[in-house]
Amino acid sequence: MTTRLADIAAQAGVSEATVSRVLNGKPGVAATTRQSVLAALDVLGYERPVRLRQRSAGLVGLITPELENPIFPALAQVIGQALTRQGYTPVLATQTPGGSTEDELTEMLVDRGVAGIIYVSGLHADTTADMQRYEQLRAQGVPFVLIDGFSPKVEAPFISPDDRAAMTLAVTHLASLGHTRIGLALGPKRFVPVQRKIEGFVRAVQDQLGLAPETTEAELIQHSLYTLEGGQAATTALIERNCTAVVCASDMMALGAIRAARQRGLEVPRDISVVGFDDSPLIAFTDPPLTTIRKPVPAMGQAAVRTLLEEIGGTPAPHSEFVFMPELVVRGSTASAPRDRNRA
Repeated sequence: MTTRLADIAAQAGVSEATVSRVLNGKPGVAATTRQSVLAALDVLGYERPVRLRQRSAGLVGLITPELENPIFPALAQVIGQALTRQGYTPVLATQTPGGSTEDELTEMLVDRGVAGIIYVSGLHADTTADMQRYEQLRAQGVPFVLIDGFSPKVEAPFISPDDRAAMTLAVTHLASLGHTRIGLALGPKRFVPVQRKIEGFVRAVQDQLGLAPETTEAELIQHSLYTLEGGQAATTALIERNCTAVVCASDMMALGAIRAARQRGLEVPRDISVVGFDDSPLIAFTDPPLTTIRKPVPAMGQAAVRTLLEEIGGTPAPHSEFVFMPELVVRGSTASAPRDRNRA
Protein backbone atom coordinates (compact mmCIF):
# COMPACT_ATOMS: atom_id res chain seq x y z
CA MET A 1 0.00 0.00 0.00
CA THR A 2 2.89 2.39 0.83
CA THR A 3 4.44 1.67 -2.58
CA ARG A 4 1.11 2.42 -4.27
CA LEU A 5 0.74 5.69 -2.38
CA ALA A 6 4.25 6.74 -3.40
CA ASP A 7 3.58 5.89 -7.05
CA ILE A 8 0.26 7.76 -7.11
CA ALA A 9 1.76 10.75 -5.28
CA ALA A 10 4.66 10.95 -7.76
CA GLN A 11 2.32 10.69 -10.76
CA ALA A 12 -0.06 13.35 -9.39
CA GLY A 13 2.67 15.63 -8.09
CA VAL A 14 1.28 15.71 -4.54
CA SER A 15 2.23 14.28 -1.15
CA GLU A 16 1.36 10.77 -0.01
CA ALA A 17 -0.73 12.31 2.77
CA THR A 18 -2.84 14.11 0.17
CA VAL A 19 -3.33 10.87 -1.77
CA SER A 20 -4.44 9.18 1.43
CA ARG A 21 -6.98 11.95 2.14
CA VAL A 22 -8.46 11.63 -1.35
CA LEU A 23 -8.69 7.83 -1.22
CA ASN A 24 -10.38 7.98 2.19
CA GLY A 25 -12.82 10.74 1.22
CA LYS A 26 -11.44 13.24 3.73
CA PRO A 27 -12.20 16.96 3.43
CA GLY A 28 -9.60 19.68 2.96
CA VAL A 29 -8.43 18.76 -0.56
CA ALA A 30 -8.97 21.14 -3.49
CA ALA A 31 -11.15 19.83 -6.31
CA THR A 32 -8.33 20.14 -8.88
CA THR A 33 -5.94 18.23 -6.60
CA ARG A 34 -8.53 15.50 -6.09
CA GLN A 35 -8.97 15.15 -9.84
CA SER A 36 -5.20 14.89 -10.29
CA VAL A 37 -5.04 12.03 -7.79
CA LEU A 38 -7.95 10.22 -9.45
CA ALA A 39 -6.34 10.68 -12.87
CA ALA A 40 -3.10 9.24 -11.49
CA LEU A 41 -5.00 6.20 -10.24
CA ASP A 42 -6.42 5.65 -13.71
CA VAL A 43 -3.10 6.17 -15.50
CA LEU A 44 -1.28 3.72 -13.22
CA GLY A 45 -4.03 1.14 -13.63
CA TYR A 46 -5.19 1.10 -10.02
CA GLU A 47 -8.88 0.48 -9.40
CA ARG A 48 -10.66 3.41 -7.79
CA PRO A 49 -12.38 2.78 -4.42
CA VAL A 50 -16.12 2.27 -4.95
CA ARG A 51 -17.04 5.68 -3.54
CA LEU A 52 -14.65 7.40 -5.98
CA ARG A 53 -15.72 5.68 -9.18
CA GLN A 54 -17.29 7.62 -12.02
CA ARG A 55 -20.79 8.67 -11.06
CA SER A 56 -23.79 7.52 -13.02
CA ALA A 57 -25.21 10.28 -15.17
CA GLY A 58 -28.69 8.92 -14.68
CA LEU A 59 -29.30 8.40 -10.95
CA VAL A 60 -30.14 11.00 -8.31
CA GLY A 61 -30.76 10.00 -4.70
CA LEU A 62 -33.65 11.40 -2.67
CA ILE A 63 -33.50 10.80 1.09
CA THR A 64 -36.73 11.50 2.99
CA PRO A 65 -38.08 10.83 6.49
CA GLU A 66 -40.92 8.36 6.92
CA LEU A 67 -43.70 8.57 4.34
CA GLU A 68 -46.62 8.50 6.80
CA ASN A 69 -46.83 12.27 6.66
CA PRO A 70 -48.37 12.86 3.20
CA ILE A 71 -46.31 16.01 2.59
CA PHE A 72 -43.18 13.89 2.05
CA PRO A 73 -44.64 11.70 -0.73
CA ALA A 74 -46.03 14.89 -2.31
CA LEU A 75 -42.58 16.47 -2.33
CA ALA A 76 -40.99 13.24 -3.58
CA GLN A 77 -43.47 13.17 -6.46
CA VAL A 78 -42.62 16.72 -7.54
CA ILE A 79 -38.88 16.03 -7.34
CA GLY A 80 -39.21 12.70 -9.13
CA GLN A 81 -41.20 14.21 -11.99
CA ALA A 82 -38.75 17.11 -12.36
CA LEU A 83 -35.78 14.72 -12.46
CA THR A 84 -37.47 12.43 -14.98
CA ARG A 85 -38.17 15.37 -17.31
CA GLN A 86 -34.43 16.11 -17.27
CA GLY A 87 -33.51 12.52 -18.10
CA TYR A 88 -32.56 11.42 -14.59
CA THR A 89 -33.89 8.51 -12.56
CA PRO A 90 -34.80 9.26 -8.92
CA VAL A 91 -33.76 6.72 -6.31
CA LEU A 92 -36.01 7.12 -3.26
CA ALA A 93 -34.42 6.17 0.06
CA THR A 94 -36.74 6.45 3.05
CA GLN A 95 -35.84 6.45 6.72
CA THR A 96 -38.06 4.27 8.88
CA PRO A 97 -38.05 3.64 12.63
CA GLY A 98 -35.55 0.87 13.27
CA GLY A 99 -34.46 0.95 9.63
CA SER A 100 -31.49 2.49 7.86
CA THR A 101 -30.11 5.79 9.13
CA GLU A 102 -29.46 8.82 6.96
CA ASP A 103 -25.72 8.03 6.97
CA GLU A 104 -26.37 4.43 5.89
CA LEU A 105 -28.71 5.55 3.11
CA THR A 106 -26.14 8.10 1.97
CA GLU A 107 -23.42 5.45 1.83
CA MET A 108 -25.70 3.12 -0.13
CA LEU A 109 -26.46 5.83 -2.71
CA VAL A 110 -22.82 6.90 -3.02
CA ASP A 111 -21.74 3.28 -3.52
CA ARG A 112 -24.24 3.06 -6.38
CA GLY A 113 -22.66 6.05 -8.04
CA VAL A 114 -25.53 8.53 -7.89
CA ALA A 115 -24.83 11.84 -9.61
CA GLY A 116 -26.16 13.78 -6.61
CA ILE A 117 -28.43 13.62 -3.55
CA ILE A 118 -31.40 15.68 -2.34
CA TYR A 119 -32.08 15.57 1.41
CA VAL A 120 -35.55 16.37 2.79
CA SER A 121 -35.88 17.29 6.48
CA GLY A 122 -32.66 15.44 7.29
CA LEU A 123 -30.04 15.80 10.00
CA HIS A 124 -29.10 19.17 8.53
CA ALA A 125 -32.27 20.49 10.21
CA ASP A 126 -31.17 19.22 13.64
CA THR A 127 -29.05 21.80 15.45
CA THR A 128 -27.56 19.08 17.66
CA ALA A 129 -26.36 16.89 14.76
CA ASP A 130 -22.76 16.75 13.54
CA MET A 131 -22.61 18.60 10.21
CA GLN A 132 -19.21 17.10 9.39
CA ARG A 133 -21.02 14.27 7.56
CA TYR A 134 -21.97 16.69 4.80
CA GLU A 135 -18.43 18.03 4.46
CA GLN A 136 -17.22 14.46 4.08
CA LEU A 137 -19.79 13.92 1.35
CA ARG A 138 -18.63 17.06 -0.44
CA ALA A 139 -15.04 15.82 -0.15
CA GLN A 140 -16.09 12.76 -2.12
CA GLY A 141 -17.26 15.01 -4.94
CA VAL A 142 -20.98 14.28 -4.53
CA PRO A 143 -23.24 17.33 -5.19
CA PHE A 144 -26.22 17.68 -2.83
CA VAL A 145 -29.09 20.02 -1.96
CA LEU A 146 -30.82 20.31 1.44
CA ILE A 147 -34.56 20.97 1.89
CA ASP A 148 -36.18 22.23 5.15
CA GLY A 149 -33.58 23.35 7.64
CA PHE A 150 -30.57 25.66 7.28
CA SER A 151 -27.11 25.32 8.78
CA PRO A 152 -24.35 27.92 8.38
CA LYS A 153 -21.86 25.08 8.89
CA VAL A 154 -22.70 23.31 5.62
CA GLU A 155 -21.39 24.61 2.29
CA ALA A 156 -24.41 23.76 0.16
CA PRO A 157 -27.61 25.25 -1.28
CA PHE A 158 -30.68 25.10 0.97
CA ILE A 159 -34.38 25.20 0.00
CA SER A 160 -36.84 26.35 2.70
CA PRO A 161 -40.33 27.70 3.23
CA ASP A 162 -40.53 30.98 5.15
CA ASP A 163 -41.54 29.53 8.53
CA ARG A 164 -41.58 32.93 10.23
CA ALA A 165 -43.91 34.41 7.62
CA ALA A 166 -46.14 31.33 7.91
CA MET A 167 -46.73 32.04 11.59
CA THR A 168 -47.51 35.68 10.82
CA LEU A 169 -50.16 34.56 8.33
CA ALA A 170 -51.75 32.16 10.84
CA VAL A 171 -51.74 34.51 13.83
CA THR A 172 -53.03 37.48 11.79
CA HIS A 173 -55.90 35.36 10.49
CA LEU A 174 -56.89 34.13 13.95
CA ALA A 175 -56.52 37.56 15.56
CA SER A 176 -58.82 39.01 12.89
CA LEU A 177 -61.43 36.47 14.03
CA GLY A 178 -61.22 37.80 17.60
CA HIS A 179 -58.96 35.16 19.15
CA THR A 180 -56.77 36.49 21.94
CA ARG A 181 -55.46 33.16 23.33
CA ILE A 182 -53.70 31.50 20.40
CA GLY A 183 -51.52 28.45 21.06
CA LEU A 184 -48.72 26.91 18.99
CA ALA A 185 -48.23 23.13 18.82
CA LEU A 186 -44.98 22.01 17.27
CA GLY A 187 -42.12 19.52 17.36
CA PRO A 188 -38.86 19.34 19.35
CA LYS A 189 -37.03 22.65 19.74
CA ARG A 190 -33.72 21.39 18.35
CA PHE A 191 -34.99 21.59 14.76
CA VAL A 192 -34.38 24.75 12.72
CA PRO A 193 -37.94 24.96 11.27
CA VAL A 194 -39.32 24.74 14.83
CA GLN A 195 -37.06 27.52 16.05
CA ARG A 196 -38.07 29.73 13.14
CA LYS A 197 -41.76 29.08 13.68
CA ILE A 198 -41.36 30.07 17.33
CA GLU A 199 -39.61 33.29 16.32
CA GLY A 200 -42.36 34.16 13.85
CA PHE A 201 -45.14 33.20 16.25
CA VAL A 202 -43.76 35.20 19.18
CA ARG A 203 -43.29 38.28 17.00
CA ALA A 204 -46.75 37.96 15.43
CA VAL A 205 -48.49 37.54 18.80
CA GLN A 206 -46.66 40.59 20.11
CA ASP A 207 -47.61 42.64 17.04
CA GLN A 208 -51.23 41.49 16.83
CA LEU A 209 -52.15 41.00 20.48
CA GLY A 210 -49.56 42.95 22.42
CA LEU A 211 -48.37 39.96 24.47
CA ALA A 212 -44.82 40.00 25.79
CA PRO A 213 -42.50 37.34 24.30
CA GLU A 214 -41.88 35.85 27.76
CA THR A 215 -45.62 35.32 28.30
CA THR A 216 -46.08 33.80 24.85
CA GLU A 217 -43.21 31.34 25.25
CA ALA A 218 -44.25 30.33 28.77
CA GLU A 219 -48.00 29.92 28.19
CA LEU A 220 -48.82 29.54 24.51
CA ILE A 221 -46.16 27.23 23.04
CA GLN A 222 -46.25 23.46 23.47
CA HIS A 223 -43.63 21.07 22.08
CA SER A 224 -44.53 17.50 21.15
CA LEU A 225 -44.00 15.03 18.27
CA TYR A 226 -44.72 15.66 14.59
CA THR A 227 -47.53 13.11 14.63
CA LEU A 228 -51.27 12.97 15.08
CA GLU A 229 -50.75 11.82 18.65
CA GLY A 230 -48.26 14.61 19.23
CA GLY A 231 -50.74 17.20 18.04
CA GLN A 232 -53.39 15.71 20.29
CA ALA A 233 -51.15 15.86 23.36
CA ALA A 234 -49.96 19.40 22.69
CA THR A 235 -53.46 20.70 22.01
CA THR A 236 -54.83 19.12 25.17
CA ALA A 237 -52.27 21.10 27.16
CA LEU A 238 -53.09 24.32 25.27
CA ILE A 239 -56.84 23.89 25.80
CA GLU A 240 -56.17 23.63 29.52
CA ARG A 241 -54.49 27.05 29.25
CA ASN A 242 -57.71 28.52 27.79
CA CYS A 243 -56.52 28.74 24.19
CA THR A 244 -59.39 29.27 21.76
CA ALA A 245 -57.22 28.63 18.71
CA VAL A 246 -54.23 26.42 17.96
CA VAL A 247 -51.68 26.74 15.18
CA CYS A 248 -50.01 23.41 14.40
CA ALA A 249 -46.63 22.82 12.75
CA SER A 250 -48.03 20.13 10.44
CA ASP A 251 -51.37 18.97 9.12
CA MET A 252 -50.92 15.66 10.93
CA MET A 253 -50.59 17.52 14.23
CA ALA A 254 -53.68 19.57 13.30
CA LEU A 255 -55.73 16.38 12.89
CA GLY A 256 -54.56 15.42 16.37
CA ALA A 257 -55.64 18.86 17.60
CA ILE A 258 -59.16 18.28 16.26
CA ARG A 259 -59.26 14.90 18.00
CA ALA A 260 -58.14 16.51 21.29
CA ALA A 261 -60.89 19.12 21.04
CA ARG A 262 -63.57 16.51 20.44
CA GLN A 263 -62.37 14.40 23.33
CA ARG A 264 -62.93 17.45 25.54
CA GLY A 265 -66.46 17.87 24.17
CA LEU A 266 -65.50 20.88 22.05
CA GLU A 267 -66.51 21.48 18.44
CA VAL A 268 -64.18 22.73 15.73
CA PRO A 269 -64.46 25.57 14.83
CA ARG A 270 -67.36 26.67 17.07
CA ASP A 271 -65.44 26.23 20.32
CA ILE A 272 -61.84 26.16 19.11
CA SER A 273 -60.15 27.01 15.80
CA VAL A 274 -57.34 24.91 14.32
CA VAL A 275 -54.75 25.86 11.68
CA GLY A 276 -52.43 23.29 10.08
CA PHE A 277 -49.20 23.58 8.13
CA ASP A 278 -48.28 21.98 4.74
CA ASP A 279 -51.64 21.67 2.93
CA SER A 280 -51.03 17.97 2.47
CA PRO A 281 -52.97 16.02 -0.18
CA LEU A 282 -56.58 15.24 0.86
CA ILE A 283 -56.45 17.67 3.80
CA ALA A 284 -59.19 19.74 2.16
CA PHE A 285 -61.55 16.78 2.63
CA THR A 286 -61.21 16.31 6.39
CA ASP A 287 -64.07 17.04 8.79
CA PRO A 288 -64.05 19.98 8.98
CA PRO A 289 -61.90 20.90 5.94
CA LEU A 290 -58.64 22.17 7.43
CA THR A 291 -57.52 25.78 7.33
CA THR A 292 -53.78 25.52 6.79
CA ILE A 293 -50.59 27.21 5.65
CA ARG A 294 -49.78 25.89 2.18
CA LYS A 295 -46.15 24.93 1.79
CA PRO A 296 -44.97 25.83 -1.74
CA VAL A 297 -44.08 22.22 -2.54
CA PRO A 298 -44.02 22.45 -6.37
CA ALA A 299 -41.77 25.51 -6.37
CA MET A 300 -39.47 24.08 -3.67
CA GLY A 301 -39.14 20.69 -5.36
CA GLN A 302 -38.41 22.16 -8.78
CA ALA A 303 -35.88 24.59 -7.31
CA ALA A 304 -34.10 21.73 -5.53
CA VAL A 305 -33.79 19.76 -8.77
CA ARG A 306 -32.71 22.78 -10.82
CA THR A 307 -30.06 23.72 -8.25
CA LEU A 308 -28.72 20.16 -7.99
CA LEU A 309 -28.52 19.68 -11.77
CA GLU A 310 -26.63 22.97 -12.13
CA GLU A 311 -24.10 21.69 -9.62
CA ILE A 312 -23.86 18.32 -11.37
CA GLY A 313 -23.27 20.24 -14.59
CA GLY A 314 -20.31 22.07 -13.09
CA THR A 315 -21.96 25.29 -11.93
CA PRO A 316 -22.03 25.06 -8.14
CA ALA A 317 -24.75 27.04 -6.39
CA PRO A 318 -23.56 29.49 -3.74
CA HIS A 319 -23.78 28.62 -0.06
CA SER A 320 -27.14 30.27 0.33
CA GLU A 321 -30.75 29.62 1.21
CA PHE A 322 -33.60 29.91 -1.25
CA VAL A 323 -36.68 30.85 0.80
CA PHE A 324 -40.21 30.36 -0.57
CA MET A 325 -43.29 32.21 0.64
CA PRO A 326 -46.15 30.09 2.03
CA GLU A 327 -49.86 30.83 1.57
CA LEU A 328 -52.81 30.87 3.96
CA VAL A 329 -55.65 28.62 2.80
CA VAL A 330 -58.84 29.32 4.74
CA ARG A 331 -61.32 26.46 5.02
CA GLY A 332 -63.71 25.25 7.69
CA SER A 333 -61.58 24.69 10.81
CA THR A 334 -61.35 28.36 11.82
CA ALA A 335 -64.12 30.74 12.89
CA SER A 336 -64.80 33.67 15.21
CA ALA A 337 -63.61 33.24 18.77
CA PRO A 338 -66.23 31.97 21.26
CA ARG A 339 -67.03 34.92 23.52
CA ASP A 340 -67.48 32.98 26.74
CA ARG A 341 -64.10 31.20 26.48
CA ASN A 342 -62.26 34.44 25.64
CA ARG A 343 -63.75 36.06 28.73
CA ALA A 344 -62.48 33.12 30.75
